[in-house]
Amino acid sequence: MRQFTAIVNPTAGGSAGAAALLRVARLLREAGAELETEYSRSLAHAQDLARGAGQRGRVVLAVGGDGIAGGVGGALSGTGTLLGLVPAGRGNDFARALELPAEPAELARILLHGAPRRVDTVEVESAVHPRTVVLGSVYAGVDALANRHANRSRMLRGAASYYAGGLRAVATWRPACYRVTVDGEEHTHRGYTVVAANSPYYGSGRMIAPGARVDDGLLDVVMIRHAPRRLFFALMKELKSGAHVDRPEVRILRGGQVRIEADRPVPYGADGEVEAVLPVTARVLPGALAVLC
Repeated sequence: MRQFTAIVNPTAGGSAGAAALLRVARLLREAGAELETEYSRSLAHAQDLARGAGQRGRVVLAVGGDGIAGGVGGALSGTGTLLGLVPAGRGNDFARALELPAEPAELARILLHGAPRRVDTVEVESAVHPRTVVLGSVYAGVDALANRHANRSRMLRGAASYYAGGLRAVATWRPACYRVTVDGEEHTHRGYTVVAANSPYYGSGRMIAPGARVDDGLLDVVMIRHAPRRLFFALMKELKSGAHVDRPEVRILRGGQVRIEADRPVPYGADGEVEAVLPVTARVLPGALAVLC
Protein backbone atom coordinates (compact mmCIF):
# COMPACT_ATOMS: atom_id res chain seq x y z
CA MET A 1 0.00 0.00 0.00
CA ARG A 2 1.30 3.45 -0.91
CA GLN A 3 2.43 5.88 1.77
CA PHE A 4 1.54 9.51 1.06
CA THR A 5 2.78 12.89 2.19
CA ALA A 6 0.36 15.67 1.25
CA ILE A 7 1.80 19.15 0.89
CA VAL A 8 -0.90 21.76 1.15
CA ASN A 9 -0.82 25.35 -0.01
CA PRO A 10 -3.17 26.85 2.62
CA THR A 11 -4.02 29.86 0.43
CA ALA A 12 -4.75 28.06 -2.88
CA GLY A 13 -8.22 28.70 -4.25
CA GLY A 14 -9.26 30.70 -1.20
CA SER A 15 -8.16 28.01 1.33
CA ALA A 16 -9.85 25.28 -0.69
CA GLY A 17 -6.76 23.07 -0.52
CA ALA A 18 -7.37 21.77 2.99
CA ALA A 19 -11.02 21.08 2.20
CA ALA A 20 -10.15 19.22 -1.01
CA LEU A 21 -7.58 17.09 0.80
CA LEU A 22 -9.99 16.17 3.59
CA ARG A 23 -12.41 14.64 1.11
CA VAL A 24 -9.70 12.54 -0.52
CA ALA A 25 -7.76 11.77 2.69
CA ARG A 26 -10.70 9.97 4.28
CA LEU A 27 -10.96 7.65 1.29
CA LEU A 28 -7.21 6.97 1.23
CA ARG A 29 -7.14 6.09 4.93
CA GLU A 30 -10.27 3.94 4.69
CA ALA A 31 -8.46 1.95 2.00
CA GLY A 32 -5.54 1.36 4.38
CA ALA A 33 -3.07 3.92 3.05
CA GLU A 34 -0.89 5.98 5.37
CA LEU A 35 -1.18 9.73 4.91
CA GLU A 36 0.67 12.57 6.59
CA THR A 37 -0.06 16.23 5.92
CA GLU A 38 2.37 19.14 5.75
CA TYR A 39 1.34 22.79 5.36
CA SER A 40 3.74 24.94 3.38
CA ARG A 41 4.73 28.46 4.41
CA SER A 42 6.02 29.29 0.93
CA LEU A 43 6.75 27.64 -2.39
CA ALA A 44 10.38 27.09 -1.37
CA HIS A 45 9.21 25.47 1.86
CA ALA A 46 6.84 23.22 -0.10
CA GLN A 47 9.74 22.13 -2.31
CA ASP A 48 11.89 21.31 0.70
CA LEU A 49 9.05 19.27 2.22
CA ALA A 50 8.59 17.41 -1.06
CA ARG A 51 12.27 16.52 -1.37
CA GLY A 52 12.35 15.30 2.22
CA ALA A 53 9.27 13.13 1.76
CA GLY A 54 10.67 11.71 -1.47
CA GLN A 55 13.92 10.77 0.26
CA ARG A 56 11.83 8.74 2.71
CA GLY A 57 10.27 6.84 -0.18
CA ARG A 58 6.83 8.41 0.10
CA VAL A 59 4.42 9.42 -2.66
CA VAL A 60 4.14 13.22 -2.59
CA LEU A 61 0.73 14.83 -3.09
CA ALA A 62 0.73 18.47 -4.23
CA VAL A 63 -2.51 19.99 -2.95
CA GLY A 64 -3.45 23.32 -4.50
CA GLY A 65 -3.19 24.98 -7.88
CA ASP A 66 -0.65 25.16 -10.68
CA GLY A 67 1.83 27.08 -8.57
CA ILE A 68 2.33 24.35 -5.99
CA ALA A 69 1.91 21.58 -8.58
CA GLY A 70 4.65 23.13 -10.71
CA GLY A 71 6.87 23.98 -7.76
CA VAL A 72 6.63 20.55 -6.12
CA GLY A 73 6.77 18.74 -9.46
CA GLY A 74 9.83 20.77 -10.41
CA ALA A 75 11.53 19.94 -7.11
CA LEU A 76 10.91 16.22 -7.71
CA SER A 77 11.97 16.29 -11.37
CA GLY A 78 14.70 13.75 -11.97
CA THR A 79 14.53 12.28 -8.43
CA GLY A 80 12.40 9.20 -9.09
CA THR A 81 9.82 10.27 -6.47
CA LEU A 82 6.21 9.61 -7.44
CA LEU A 83 3.90 12.67 -7.56
CA GLY A 84 0.14 12.85 -7.14
CA LEU A 85 -2.04 15.94 -7.59
CA VAL A 86 -5.07 17.03 -5.59
CA PRO A 87 -6.34 20.01 -7.64
CA ALA A 88 -7.59 22.86 -5.48
CA GLY A 89 -6.41 26.11 -7.04
CA ARG A 90 -7.65 28.78 -9.41
CA GLY A 91 -6.39 27.19 -12.59
CA ASN A 92 -5.52 23.48 -12.13
CA ASP A 93 -4.26 23.46 -15.71
CA PHE A 94 -1.68 20.70 -15.39
CA ALA A 95 -4.23 18.47 -13.66
CA ARG A 96 -6.56 19.24 -16.57
CA ALA A 97 -3.89 18.18 -19.05
CA LEU A 98 -3.56 14.88 -17.17
CA GLU A 99 -7.38 14.50 -17.27
CA LEU A 100 -7.54 14.08 -13.50
CA PRO A 101 -11.10 13.83 -12.14
CA ALA A 102 -12.56 16.37 -9.72
CA GLU A 103 -14.71 13.76 -7.96
CA PRO A 104 -12.93 12.65 -4.72
CA ALA A 105 -13.67 8.91 -4.99
CA GLU A 106 -12.32 8.67 -8.54
CA LEU A 107 -9.26 10.75 -7.65
CA ALA A 108 -8.59 8.57 -4.59
CA ARG A 109 -8.80 5.45 -6.78
CA ILE A 110 -6.15 6.89 -9.11
CA LEU A 111 -3.87 7.81 -6.21
CA LEU A 112 -4.21 4.35 -4.69
CA HIS A 113 -4.05 2.19 -7.79
CA GLY A 114 -3.10 4.36 -10.76
CA ALA A 115 -0.01 3.49 -12.78
CA PRO A 116 2.81 6.07 -12.86
CA ARG A 117 3.11 8.04 -16.09
CA ARG A 118 6.38 9.62 -17.13
CA VAL A 119 5.90 13.27 -18.10
CA ASP A 120 8.24 16.02 -19.24
CA THR A 121 9.28 18.93 -17.07
CA VAL A 122 10.65 22.31 -18.17
CA GLU A 123 13.90 23.83 -16.96
CA VAL A 124 13.71 27.63 -16.91
CA GLU A 125 16.75 29.90 -16.71
CA SER A 126 17.03 33.67 -16.50
CA ALA A 127 19.20 36.25 -14.77
CA VAL A 128 16.82 36.45 -11.80
CA HIS A 129 16.08 32.71 -11.60
CA PRO A 130 19.26 30.83 -12.54
CA ARG A 131 17.43 27.48 -12.61
CA THR A 132 13.77 26.72 -11.97
CA VAL A 133 11.92 23.59 -13.06
CA VAL A 134 8.17 23.75 -13.79
CA LEU A 135 5.50 21.56 -15.35
CA GLY A 136 3.25 23.58 -17.62
CA SER A 137 4.13 26.71 -19.60
CA VAL A 138 6.52 29.62 -19.75
CA TYR A 139 4.74 32.72 -21.10
CA ALA A 140 6.21 36.10 -21.87
CA GLY A 141 4.02 39.10 -22.60
CA VAL A 142 0.52 40.31 -21.97
CA ASP A 143 -0.51 36.98 -20.41
CA ALA A 144 2.24 37.23 -17.78
CA LEU A 145 0.93 40.69 -16.92
CA ALA A 146 -2.64 39.35 -16.84
CA ASN A 147 -1.60 36.52 -14.52
CA ARG A 148 0.02 39.02 -12.18
CA HIS A 149 -3.23 40.99 -12.02
CA ALA A 150 -5.23 37.76 -11.46
CA ASN A 151 -3.00 36.59 -8.62
CA ARG A 152 -3.41 39.93 -6.87
CA SER A 153 -7.18 40.00 -7.27
CA ARG A 154 -9.09 39.83 -4.00
CA MET A 155 -12.60 40.16 -5.43
CA LEU A 156 -12.58 37.49 -8.15
CA ARG A 157 -11.62 33.83 -8.26
CA GLY A 158 -10.97 31.14 -10.85
CA ALA A 159 -11.52 31.87 -14.53
CA ALA A 160 -13.17 35.21 -13.74
CA SER A 161 -9.96 36.54 -12.16
CA TYR A 162 -7.93 35.52 -15.23
CA TYR A 163 -10.44 37.08 -17.63
CA ALA A 164 -10.55 40.36 -15.69
CA GLY A 165 -6.76 40.34 -15.43
CA GLY A 166 -6.55 39.80 -19.18
CA LEU A 167 -8.81 42.75 -19.93
CA ARG A 168 -6.76 45.01 -17.70
CA ALA A 169 -3.46 43.84 -19.21
CA VAL A 170 -4.56 44.18 -22.85
CA ALA A 171 -5.92 47.68 -22.25
CA THR A 172 -2.44 48.93 -21.36
CA TRP A 173 -0.28 46.66 -23.54
CA ARG A 174 1.92 47.96 -26.34
CA PRO A 175 3.46 45.48 -28.78
CA ALA A 176 6.88 44.10 -27.98
CA CYS A 177 9.52 43.08 -30.50
CA TYR A 178 10.70 39.57 -29.69
CA ARG A 179 13.60 37.43 -30.78
CA VAL A 180 12.67 33.76 -30.34
CA THR A 181 15.31 31.08 -30.83
CA VAL A 182 13.99 27.52 -31.15
CA ASP A 183 16.62 24.78 -31.21
CA GLY A 184 19.16 27.27 -32.52
CA GLU A 185 16.95 28.81 -35.24
CA GLU A 186 16.11 32.48 -34.72
CA HIS A 187 12.68 33.99 -35.41
CA THR A 188 11.54 37.60 -35.04
CA HIS A 189 8.08 38.44 -33.79
CA ARG A 190 6.19 41.60 -32.83
CA GLY A 191 3.09 41.23 -30.78
CA TYR A 192 1.36 40.24 -27.57
CA THR A 193 3.06 37.11 -26.28
CA VAL A 194 5.29 34.10 -26.74
CA VAL A 195 4.34 30.90 -24.90
CA ALA A 196 6.58 27.84 -24.57
CA ALA A 197 3.98 25.21 -23.69
CA ASN A 198 4.53 21.75 -22.24
CA SER A 199 0.77 21.41 -21.68
CA PRO A 200 -2.20 22.48 -23.80
CA TYR A 201 -3.71 24.63 -21.03
CA TYR A 202 -2.92 27.78 -19.12
CA GLY A 203 -4.84 30.65 -17.50
CA SER A 204 -7.59 28.47 -15.98
CA GLY A 205 -8.55 26.20 -18.86
CA ARG A 206 -7.52 28.30 -21.84
CA MET A 207 -6.20 25.97 -24.55
CA ILE A 208 -3.25 28.02 -25.66
CA ALA A 209 -1.46 25.08 -27.36
CA PRO A 210 -3.96 22.39 -28.40
CA GLY A 211 -1.23 20.21 -29.90
CA ALA A 212 1.07 20.26 -26.86
CA ARG A 213 1.62 16.96 -25.05
CA VAL A 214 3.15 16.49 -21.61
CA ASP A 215 5.19 13.48 -22.72
CA ASP A 216 6.41 14.16 -26.29
CA GLY A 217 9.78 15.70 -25.41
CA LEU A 218 8.88 18.98 -27.13
CA LEU A 219 7.63 22.46 -26.31
CA ASP A 220 4.94 24.05 -28.47
CA VAL A 221 5.97 27.68 -29.01
CA VAL A 222 2.88 29.83 -29.59
CA MET A 223 3.42 33.37 -30.85
CA ILE A 224 0.53 35.84 -31.13
CA ARG A 225 1.49 38.81 -33.26
CA HIS A 226 0.25 42.36 -33.10
CA ALA A 227 -3.37 43.01 -34.12
CA PRO A 228 -6.08 45.51 -33.22
CA ARG A 229 -7.24 45.12 -29.62
CA ARG A 230 -10.77 44.16 -30.70
CA LEU A 231 -9.31 41.24 -32.65
CA PHE A 232 -7.20 40.19 -29.70
CA PHE A 233 -10.26 40.15 -27.45
CA ALA A 234 -11.99 37.89 -29.99
CA LEU A 235 -8.93 35.67 -30.01
CA MET A 236 -9.00 35.49 -26.21
CA LYS A 237 -12.49 34.01 -26.37
CA GLU A 238 -11.28 31.40 -28.85
CA LEU A 239 -8.64 30.20 -26.39
CA LYS A 240 -11.35 28.20 -24.64
CA SER A 241 -11.67 25.87 -27.64
CA GLY A 242 -8.25 26.28 -29.25
CA ALA A 243 -9.79 27.78 -32.40
CA HIS A 244 -7.32 30.68 -32.25
CA VAL A 245 -4.61 28.50 -33.84
CA ASP A 246 -6.35 28.87 -37.22
CA ARG A 247 -5.91 32.65 -37.23
CA PRO A 248 -3.09 34.15 -39.32
CA GLU A 249 -1.98 36.16 -36.27
CA VAL A 250 -0.98 32.93 -34.50
CA ARG A 251 2.22 31.03 -35.31
CA ILE A 252 3.28 27.75 -33.68
CA LEU A 253 6.75 26.22 -33.66
CA ARG A 254 8.06 23.15 -31.82
CA GLY A 255 11.39 22.39 -30.25
CA GLY A 256 13.27 21.13 -27.23
CA GLN A 257 14.85 24.46 -26.24
CA VAL A 258 13.47 27.97 -26.57
CA ARG A 259 15.11 31.31 -25.76
CA ILE A 260 12.87 34.37 -25.63
CA GLU A 261 14.25 37.90 -25.76
CA ALA A 262 12.61 41.28 -26.32
CA ASP A 263 13.39 44.92 -26.97
CA ARG A 264 12.26 45.95 -23.50
CA PRO A 265 11.84 44.33 -20.03
CA VAL A 266 8.81 42.20 -20.94
CA PRO A 267 7.44 40.21 -17.97
CA TYR A 268 7.36 36.44 -18.06
CA GLY A 269 5.79 33.83 -15.82
CA ALA A 270 5.82 30.06 -15.38
CA ASP A 271 3.07 27.91 -13.87
CA GLY A 272 1.50 30.99 -12.33
CA GLU A 273 4.35 31.64 -9.90
CA VAL A 274 7.64 32.86 -11.37
CA GLU A 275 7.59 36.61 -11.94
CA ALA A 276 10.57 38.13 -13.75
CA VAL A 277 11.46 39.81 -17.04
CA LEU A 278 13.05 38.59 -20.27
CA PRO A 279 15.33 37.17 -21.48
CA VAL A 280 14.51 33.59 -20.49
CA THR A 281 15.47 30.13 -21.73
CA ALA A 282 13.18 27.10 -21.43
CA ARG A 283 14.31 23.56 -22.20
CA VAL A 284 12.33 20.37 -21.94
CA LEU A 285 13.49 17.53 -19.68
CA PRO A 286 11.91 14.46 -21.29
CA GLY A 287 10.21 11.97 -18.99
CA ALA A 288 11.81 13.52 -15.89
CA LEU A 289 8.82 13.07 -13.57
CA ALA A 290 6.52 10.17 -12.65
CA VAL A 291 2.92 11.23 -11.97
CA LEU A 292 -0.14 9.26 -10.90
CA CYS A 293 -2.87 9.80 -13.46
